[in-house]
Amino acid sequence: MFGGNVLSPAEAAAILFVLFFGLLALRVPVAFALGLAVLPITLIEPRLGPLLLIGETFNAYNSFILLAVPFFLLTANLMNAGGITNRLMELARTLVGHVPGGLAQVNVVLSFFFAGISGSSTADAASQSKIFIPAQVKLGMDLRFSVAITACSSVLAVIIPPSILMIVWGGILTVSIGGLFLAGIVPGIMITLALMGTVYVYAKRRNYPVFERATFREILCAAAHAIPALLTPLMIVSGKLFGWFTATESGCIAVLYATVLSFVVYREMDAKGFWGALLDTGRFASVALFCVGTASAFGWLLAYYQIPQHMLAGVATWGLGITGTGFMVAGVFLIVGCFLDAIPSIIIVGTILQPMTRAVGMDQIHFALIGIISLAFGLVTPPYGLCLMIASHIGGIRVIDAMKDVSIMLVPMLSVLALVILFPDLVLAIPRLAAPGMIN
Repeated sequence: MFGGNVLSPAEAAAILFVLFFGLLALRVPVAFALGLAVLPITLIEPRLGPLLLIGETFNAYNSFILLAVPFFLLTANLMNAGGITNRLMELARTLVGHVPGGLAQVNVVLSFFFAGISGSSTADAASQSKIFIPAQVKLGMDLRFSVAITACSSVLAVIIPPSILMIVWGGILTVSIGGLFLAGIVPGIMITLALMGTVYVYAKRRNYPVFERATFREILCAAAHAIPALLTPLMIVSGKLFGWFTATESGCIAVLYATVLSFVVYREMDAKGFWGALLDTGRFASVALFCVGTASAFGWLLAYYQIPQHMLAGVATWGLGITGTGFMVAGVFLIVGCFLDAIPSIIIVGTILQPMTRAVGMDQIHFALIGIISLAFGLVTPPYGLCLMIASHIGGIRVIDAMKDVSIMLVPMLSVLALVILFPDLVLAIPRLAAPGMIN
């Protein structure tokens, strides 16, 4: 007996992780694999029981903050159905369509704009793949390049505020969501510029076509049509920052705003489009939130057996410091992100690593951004790589066919991550200026 338990922490960890990864190898969906891995321990331990799995799962759902997830997804779907995406694309074309890379540059900039509205990389990858991959190929761009740049640019949606991962991280690990929103601005811009630079090099080497340079009047007209949509992230972040509303309330306001834009201002959405947006939101949100529930039960057992403390017992003696710890955190999340969805990764791995980052004095917003950026890159790295799988499926190629171009694009993106680790002020400067109380 170990403290009244039948299983030792090592035995419990072995059962949890071996079962979980074994089920993943059998292609069991992540959410079900997490729940099934918990079940044997609840049957072995007399203090626990199968009802624990149900109880902890529903405790996770009983969260006001997590209600923001379906609201932000619905906002993105309403804007797609209401023609708002087309106006953002036209603005992106007038701004960067003349830059070498043409439509591919527009692809990246639209992801930057759309990120400030949706907060979901999978929604971005699904919507933009249908638009840009066929269009880029039609203009003579390589199919594998088109798939890779669409997938890689879609990760911006979870880095630039408002991000669903930031909401989950803030709710689970008790970090200021407003601070996370502000901290994501600079890294998001840097990754956007890195991707634009990569496209520029590709275009110069392959002589990809460009659009004619837009006139100043065309830019003003496109901006006038797009500004109402671009006000969405400003409204969300400023409202959260000044305490006008919570993250969940900001999601509700964003939905109302998107509905008014689609029905009243742009007048491009009908009842059928509205119903379709609701159905798509239900599908995406149910998958994300089901993962939250089973991952929370898994995480509860890790805490019950004090597995994180045992796993990190020797790490404190390494003397890594803030920078060394940052690179270790990034490495762990980059590896985990290859196999596991971002939300359960935050709930399980984030809670394991948080005590170590606090012990070395790392600011928790800095820790969060390192984790979120690393997990974002996991969306384009196999075998999980959900955004890459979506783009490859729509492009009609195998994931492995796009991997060479994805690997090239990841080099400048990983360089940005390294800069974020080495220079914490890149993420902390704006929160420190706007709201010093958010920084430790």
